[in-house]
Amino acid sequence: MDMKNVVTIKGVLIVTLALAAISCKNSGSKNSSKATGWEINSKDGGFQYNTQYKEQETAPGLVFIEGGTFTKGKVQDDVMHDWNNTPTQQHVQSFYMDETEVTNMMYLEYLDYIKRVFPPQEENFRAIYNGALPDTLVWRNRLGYNEVMTDNYLRHPAYAEYPVVGVSWIQAVEYAKWRTDRVNERNLADAGYVDRKAIISDVTAESNFTTETYINAPSQTYAGNEEIKQTGRKGNVRTDAEGNETNIYATRETGIITPSYRLPTETEWEYAALGLSELREYNVYRGRKKYPWDGQYTRSGKRRTLGDQMANFKQGKGDYGGIAGWSDDNADITAEVKSYPPNDFGLYDMAGNVAEWVADVYRPIVDDDFNDFNYYRGNVYTKNAINEDGTVKIVTTDDIVYDTLSNGKVVARNLPGDILQVPITEEETYLRTNFDASDNRDFRDGDKRSSRYFGQTFDDGTQSETDKMYHSPKHTVTTDSAGNVIREYDKSNSKTSLISDEVRVYKGGSWRDREYWLDPAQRRYFPQDMATDYIGFRCAMSRVGSKTKTKAKTKH
Repeated sequence: MDMKNVVTIKGVLIVTLALAAISCKNSGSKNSSKATGWEINSKDGGFQYNTQYKEQETAPGLVFIEGGTFTKGKVQDDVMHDWNNTPTQQHVQSFYMDETEVTNMMYLEYLDYIKRVFPPQEENFRAIYNGALPDTLVWRNRLGYNEVMTDNYLRHPAYAEYPVVGVSWIQAVEYAKWRTDRVNERNLADAGYVDRKAIISDVTAESNFTTETYINAPSQTYAGNEEIKQTGRKGNVRTDAEGNETNIYATRETGIITPSYRLPTETEWEYAALGLSELREYNVYRGRKKYPWDGQYTRSGKRRTLGDQMANFKQGKGDYGGIAGWSDDNADITAEVKSYPPNDFGLYDMAGNVAEWVADVYRPIVDDDFNDFNYYRGNVYTKNAINEDGTVKIVTTDDIVYDTLSNGKVVARNLPGDILQVPITEEETYLRTNFDASDNRDFRDGDKRSSRYFGQTFDDGTQSETDKMYHSPKHTVTTDSAGNVIREYDKSNSKTSLISDEVRVYKGGSWRDREYWLDPAQRRYFPQDMATDYIGFRCAMSRVGSKTKTKAKTKH
């Protein structure tokens, strides 16, 4: 063979192999862009992205709930004739839920943080701490002696692992927000983005950390306190031409910042309570499961635990636990969490112990015709307030807004370090087909045509005052110039309902309830700013990414 041909063939082969290597590099490497071929996460700058991310890790206290379809609503006999939980077919996305109800110890950690960062002895902060305190007077009864619970239930270590009660829906939402911030702050500290020691010792009201502020205005986090920020974080730090560090903040792209803790929706709670993960029988899929456990009875049918009660509930008139030493559920009021077996999702006390707040605004009819995917009523969309210079507006101690609730209790609507939220406007909704208003709590449920009494004259000669379906009393609480609280009860005879946009669903039976209420399909409502001795709560978190979870990554 001619030597020139040999050289040519070798040259072509070398070029071909080089091009193939480049092609493989561009198409197969996680650190090169499939769109442009440029290197990702290079030390010279450019696009930075976490290409090593696997999947969402289970956050503290939560267990994974794989989503799916189920029959939501009452499938057993509706002996109460409420007709407020007609069976519907619903689909739920995968999510996470607290393994147990939020306990007294968990809530006391929240109170401790509020007390340290917002000292109640300071006039500006007193209402913040007082507004977070559970109402311990919920234990009192006119004809019963319950002072031992009033004095001890929240704080005594004997009740540390018992579910917290006396917490309103509003307080539960604020707890979930605080929990989100503390978990993300710890994640950032573990990754080296902030100084762990400074977080614990140097944080004040002005430098209170919030997740949304860190994402949207990271340089303003901790009120811009540079001493709290870690200067030598793990990983590559991008530098400018002079070698100064830039972009030392974590973003959503890093995968370090976890989604928010929140209250579960009613649909999520009911799906999780049923625990359908290990059951595939046709009748179960079609909604024939009565309790979080298997079977049609409240006692165990297994040989080792035969006859044991499966939940903490009221067994009869004057019978909150059974006969001492026999046939007893080992609790008269609430019980320590994990006292009873979990359901197939690994969740404890999804029936009995305490009922639980969920996120939804209550309506007697679930409008399944409008949405059968992640159903939820209660969306109120807001946006970040923007300063004149285009930056987000961070709440300071002078900007705290307090709300006086219908029962006279004062709570803080926002805290220093938060980004001020304002309702969305027509600019955000113009020509949108999926939503057109900020407040959607009464969407398709309060228009004039659906109002039973709109435009009618009542027996006392008064005209209907509302164009909404649910015309509930409006009690007011005001303060005069001397600081005296004035409570005015709505005594109008024209009110037609107790249901409003301020009443929320609570689910599950409690230690005060009979067996009937242990069915996860049961739904009741209570004002969002009031509390009881039988309603607690647990948190949930949305799942991002794939529907299923890799077994090897599961953490508890």
